[in-house]
Amino acid sequence: MSRIGRLPISIPENVQVQINERVVTVKGSRGELNRRVPSCCEVFEENGQLIVKRLREDKQSKALHGTTRSLIFNMVKGISEGFEKHLQIVGMGYKASMEKGYLIFNLGFSHLVKYRIPQEITVEVSNPTTICIRGCDKQKVGEVAAEIRALKKPEPYKGKGIRYRGEVVRRKIGKAALGSKG
Repeated sequence: MSRIGRLPISIPENVQVQINERVVTVKGSRGELNRRVPSCCEVFEENGQLIVKRLREDKQSKALHGTTRSLIFNMVKGISEGFEKHLQIVGMGYKASMEKGYLIFNLGFSHLVKYRIPQEITVEVSNPTTICIRGCDKQKVGEVAAEIRALKKPEPYKGKGIRYRGEVVRRKIGKAALGSKG
């Protein structure tokens, strides 16, 4: 059996889980998430825990067993605690601000860049160079963070751009630093 797939998922007190015909619904104070369970797996509740069981022993079933358990675990964790990603903006004059559901970026282009924030995601700009993205859906939070980072990826020569907090950007030596060939 899958090592991850066989681990039970404990359900916190403030979270309700419903299982109806291959659809797992998780409700809580932060919202509601739904996920369809593949036909090779079965999810049931036992003693305040969710258990994902594999119905077949073929290769695809084994692969989806642990994945299904992880996705349901992330739903429960997202509804109870939530997920967040932090982004940093590095570069002279690079900054971000919020305006009526949009993030407005000044990223060294000849124009301002606008990014529309999805409804289920909350974004906080604590200072002009720090962005915090929060939500209960781990996949959506990561997707929004990746889309914002893609607006201006960190470049390797000066390190300017948008990066995840703690991300290390490998720097390259510039052409002038190599010296002249005689």
